[in-house]
Amino acid sequence: MVATLTANKSLSQIAEELNLKFFLVSYTDVLGGTRAKLVPAAKIASVEESGAFFAPFASNLGLGPDAGEVAAIPDPSSLIVLPWQPSVGWVASDVYLDGKPFPAPRVIFKQVLEKCHNLGYELKTGVEAEFFLLKNTDRGYQIADGRDTAERPCYDQMNLMRQFDFLATIIEYLEQLGWEPYQCDHEDGNGQFEINWKYSDALTTGDRHVFFKYMVKTLAEQRGLTATFMPKPFSNLTGNGAHLHLSLWQDETNVFGDADDEMGLSQLGYEFLGGVLEHGRGLTALCNPTINSYRRIGATTTASGSTWSPRYISYGGNNRSHMIRIPEAGRFECRLIDGAATVYLAQAGILAAGLAGMENHASPGERLDENMFVRGSEFPNLKTIPNSLYEALQCLQADELLMSVLGEGAKTYLDLRYKEWNSYSSQVTPWELKQYIDS
Repeated sequence: MVATLTANKSLSQIAEELNLKFFLVSYTDVLGGTRAKLVPAAKIASVEESGAFFAPFASNLGLGPDAGEVAAIPDPSSLIVLPWQPSVGWVASDVYLDGKPFPAPRVIFKQVLEKCHNLGYELKTGVEAEFFLLKNTDRGYQIADGRDTAERPCYDQMNLMRQFDFLATIIEYLEQLGWEPYQCDHEDGNGQFEINWKYSDALTTGDRHVFFKYMVKTLAEQRGLTATFMPKPFSNLTGNGAHLHLSLWQDETNVFGDADDEMGLSQLGYEFLGGVLEHGRGLTALCNPTINSYRRIGATTTASGSTWSPRYISYGGNNRSHMIRIPEAGRFECRLIDGAATVYLAQAGILAAGLAGMENHASPGERLDENMFVRGSEFPNLKTIPNSLYEALQCLQADELLMSVLGEGAKTYLDLRYKEWNSYSSQVTPWELKQYIDS
């Protein structure tokens, strides 16, 4: 409904039709933080034309306090009316500096999408957003539901329905927004949930993922709880993924599909997949961007008996132990991405790698049907996923294609992430004290 209303209309016109009083003009910074200004609808016309202005040093954009303001230009097609505050419309924005596009995540992704569109293709994606529902206690963060303690809680009906009010509210809001949610489940970790909605064009998926995280966190706070998409909040439990499902389309045709192939994937699909695998180690820094991300990747076995996170640059059929899974004809799932990832950047890297694979006729090699989670198994011909943020950043720097995707934003991204690594590396942890105090 909203998409139809926003077509070729100004935000002022939309505000009048939807009775909006305010706009939350939002952009995503280099580290994935969402920044916003609340703009009265009466003043939105000038913002739509010239942007809402922000001091860039106040957010993670890599500019100093001496830099002039950046302008966040809202995209009317991204409008989402807050279901719990229907007088407010949220809009994703592109960042500009001195009248030119600035390499913030959404801008970077749109540049890759433009190349894709110029080749006659459209990327369609869907994301599986996992999160934990927690309560903050005197003993730190605990699972919100004290009865959610089973070793294998995945799909548990009782645990799921004890959070019915919270989950049903989210699903009803998604239905109201026209996202077509189709299922919700209790995930593999205690207190962990996932809600799925229908795939869309990749830019819309990026915008919706940003808003979804904001909405879930807000609704949790209203109930005195904390919702977190942190990759690995508990060492003994499965971490939060943001698995991405991808297909490439030409008009109404899914060019990844081939009914004659054993796995239903076309030659173009295999070449795209080959490109993603070829750049897999560099992509890790975009798909797993934090120190904590590497607690999830290749983790030791959790309470449920599995980590559900990949260890190798590999692919298989309907096999969740690989980095890439082909669940059905015409699409594949990238399981590398975690809950801390900025989906704009993850999609930008994956799309650029896939298009390069198509251009170079890359081969993904033979699929593997083994359980890649079995410890002690050796796959000497496979590359492993980097096991630290530092290693991942090194791989990203060595990847010319991905560095070109980030463009002028590469230095800022690397500087901020290395700063995070250096801060972490300088800390003496309680584990170290316990382990080495008698040295």
